[in-house]
Amino acid sequence: MLDYISLATQFAALCFALGIVICTIRIFKGPSPQDRAWGLDAMYVNCMLLILTLGMQFRTSWYYDIALLIALFGFVGTAALAKFLLRGEVIEP
Repeated sequence: MLDYISLATQFAALCFALGIVICTIRIFKGPSPQDRAWGLDAMYVNCMLLILTLGMQFRTSWYYDIALLIALFGFVGTAALAKFLLRGEVIEP
């Protein structure tokens, strides 16, 4: 049973790493700023899930705290970037 979980977490980590690579390509080659924002948001989610998968694989709890911080900063960053793309400024006077 334990071998299946280890194999599944390794496969999931590989898939998330592949997703990060694809999102990085989208960020650099995105034809529009909105595509780049979507790529950045997807990359945050993939990074968070990769770290959660590593936490499951290594059975340590401090990976979950790091994943929570990445999710928080990813949400704030994506919201600020979306507001900047819509209105041209992040903080309104």
